Amino acid sequence: MVESDISEGSSAEELLQLVIFRLSGEEFGTSIAKVKEIIRIPDITRIPQVPEYVEGIINLRSNVLPVINLATRFNLPHEGLSDHSRIVVVELDNIIAGIVVDAVTEVLNIPTDCIEPTPEMIASKIGERYIEGVGKLDERMLIILDIDKIFSDEQKMQINDLENAGPVPA
Repeated sequence: MVESDISEGSSAEELLQLVIFRLSGEEFGTSIAKVKEIIRIPDITRIPQVPEYVEGIINLRSNVLPVINLATRFNLPHEGLSDHSRIVVVELDNIIAGIVVDAVTEVLNIPTDCIEPTPEMIASKIGERYIEGVGKLDERMLIILDIDKIFSDEQKMQINDLENAGPVPA
């Protein structure tokens, strides 16, 4: 993972620090403040009768961690797991969960004035409520997610129930 600062020489600008990851061929970013850690994909324990986007649960240092497939959640095509796939451990309000992404590529500082409102075409495909905006960096476009809004309150309760399910075999 590479850390880059695209605003060299411009200290007066307000910067947003993002963790950048790939998902279904696109680049997404989320605030680094919401990311607890990034881990390789361990064995995932499947659970019956959960929403399709829930991969299952993992044992992370003796804690039960629900694992969400973000591509499935967004109805995006998913090619399956690879050596580059990672789980980004995030805090969704007061819930700790893992989200499966195709790869984590870098930590990026982006000036807030490079972030534009979400174009209608993207908003309708993924859902405008969880997109903070689109970062424009030269020829590069980043979809900036608001992690707290990718799940409804009911879905967060379901995820919280998984988190409190009890011990997971090591």
